[in-house]
This record gives sequence, C-alpha cells and structure tokens, in this order.
Amino acid sequence: MARRRAGGHETAGNVQSERKKVQAAEEPLSVKQQQERRSCWTTVSFFGKILLLVLFVPPFLNYASLQREEQELRPRDAQLIDIGLGQKISLICKGQGEPVVMLDAPTGMSSDIWHHVQESVSQTTKVCAYDRVGLGFSRRALQNDTTGMEKVWRPSTTGRMVDDLHRLVKAAEIATPFILVGSELGALNGRFYTHIYDAQVSDLVLINPIPEDVFEEETWQQYWYTHLVPSLQMMQLSAATGVSRLLLILRLLEPSFIGDNVSGELLQRQKYLLSNPAHQSSAVDEHYFLNESASQVREISKFKLLSSRISLSVIVGDSFDEQLPAHLNQVFADVQRKCLKRVYPQAKLIHIQGADRHMISKNASSVSKHLLELVSKRQTKHAMRQ
Repeated sequence: MARRRAGGHETAGNVQSERKKVQAAEEPLSVKQQQERRSCWTTVSFFGKILLLVLFVPPFLNYASLQREEQELRPRDAQLIDIGLGQKISLICKGQGEPVVMLDAPTGMSSDIWHHVQESVSQTTKVCAYDRVGLGFSRRALQNDTTGMEKVWRPSTTGRMVDDLHRLVKAAEIATPFILVGSELGALNGRFYTHIYDAQVSDLVLINPIPEDVFEEETWQQYWYTHLVPSLQMMQLSAATGVSRLLLILRLLEPSFIGDNVSGELLQRQKYLLSNPAHQSSAVDEHYFLNESASQVREISKFKLLSSRISLSVIVGDSFDEQLPAHLNQVFADVQRKCLKRVYPQAKLIHIQGADRHMISKNASSVSKHLLELVSKRQTKHAMRQ
C-alpha cells in the first residue's frame, strides 16, 4: 500500500510538472525576450535591405548612365546607316578622295581600335571604319527582324557580317573598288567579302588573320573555349550587374586601348563599352562562333577562288598575343603560316617586329605605312589612266 501511494504521488508530481511547463510555454514572452526578437528581426531586415541595394541599385544606375552616355559619347562624325532588316550601323568616314579604305575591326572590338590608323591615312584619302551589328553604337538585330536568305547564316558569323557590310556599302554609297582591311575576325570577313564581291575590292589587307584550321588544334580549342570565352562571359555578367562600372570607378578595371596619345573622349567611350552588356554580349558571340566563321570562309575559298586582279598582303607580328604562353603562340603561328601558304601563296607577307594582336593601336604607324603605300599606288595608276 505504501508503495502504491508513493507511486501515485510520483505520478501526480510528474503530471503537475508537465502542466507547469505547458503553462509557462503559453504565457506571454517577457519584455526582455520580446526585445531580443525585435532586435534580431531588425538586424535581418537591415541586411536584407543592404542585399537588395547591392543586387538592384548598381544595375539600375548603370542602365541609367548608359542611356545618357550613348548620346554623349557617340562620335560626332559617326553616321547611323539604315541597312534594312531593322539594323543600323555606325559608320565613321574621314578624309576625301579615292580609293576608299574600309576598316573591319578585330574580334569583339569596336571601330575605335582604328582611331590612330584612320587619322593617319585619312590625310591622303577617304577612310571608313564601322561597328559590326551589336558592337559599339550599331543596333543589334532582333531575331524576328531577319527574313529570307539572311537566316541562312547564324548571327555573329562571317556570312551574316559580310551580308551586312555589303548592304552598308550600298546604303552609304561608298565608292568602289576600295581597299578592304580586316584584322582577326575582320580578316575572315575581308576574305569572304573579297571572294564573293571581287569587283568591289582592289586590294585586300589581312592583319593577324585567323587561320581556319586553328580550331582543329586541341590546345588552341581548349584555350579558346575553356579560358577566353568564359572570361568574356564573366565580363558580360559584370557589365549587366553594374559591377564593371564600379570597378572602373575604383580603377580596378582599365580599358585595353589606353596610352598618352588616347584622348579623354576615346577613353570614356571605351569605359562605356566595358559597362555596356549589349556590346559585351556581341563580343562573346563573335568569339564563341569564330570556329563557325572560319568554316564558312574555308568553304567559300573552295567554292570561288580569289581574283588574280586583287592584290593581297598579310601583316603579322611576332605572336598572336604576347600575354599567352609561348606554346600557344607557336601553335597559332604554325597553323597560320601553313594556311596562308596553302590558300594564298601569292600574298605579300609583312612582318612587324615586336608586334602582336594589338598592333593596330600599339604599332599604328607601321600599319598606316603599308596602307599609305597601297593608296599611293592606286592613285598613281588612276592618274596615269587619265
């Protein structure tokens, strides 16, 4: 009996203890506990607002700045040429006379890269440089803006770019035949254009041309698609989120086209393009589809040979890019030499000591010298005919 009573008392005690816990849980929080909860929520809310500011304010401010800078930084002597299909191309022509020199920029670059060359050669004749669709100040076509044969070529490939250039030449009424100068992707475009529209070109100048077989080399393909293209995609993301503008303000990012002889306006325009996701997107596409562009040029070279009437010269430096490892530069040089020997054995080869892919800006005088020689020869021949 005593044991039963003890057990009953113990059970009753446990029940009472559980009831007290439940009652304590149901009782309102103390003032101190309420203050702690409020403080915790305030902290979370504060950091949430900071996160929202970081995520949304830089892109918004960058977008607003881009709208203003597009008008302020557009070159004063640039024309927006309507080439149809909803596309407008920014064209800058300087100087007077013939033959006209047409300049096509390297992969992913705007016409600004030709600034020093254009200024020098335009003292003798008319020189035109343009932004390919999507780059610089040219309008990128929407998917549904294209019709018919234009859909045969994928956007950002040589076939489409050559079609754009052909329509630009007609719309801007550029005198033909002209001297066509292209660098890297611009050289692929120049080759394609000259094979198709040979009557419009008197001289073809290829600067650091991309050989169509280079992507068959595994080391080069790996560098291009696992290193270069992803780095450009990061630049595109950085521009879209407004991070590039912040890095430029903090001077943690600098344009590649700089120097004592680069004007403040030109420098600001390069910063604008680094912050412009549309320009960066087109630069990514041109690099990504470069292999396809090279394939298109390979096929057109087989389909139609280059006219013997057209003079061809190739300007190369010591390397593709001095910042690359030596073995990659060697791979590029070997493939380029074999390609030129096979496809254009008649080409005049011009070597610029100490130059790489940046020769247009860093060795502008050497490039200009050759172009001026071509202009002088054509002008002399024209004078003799008269």
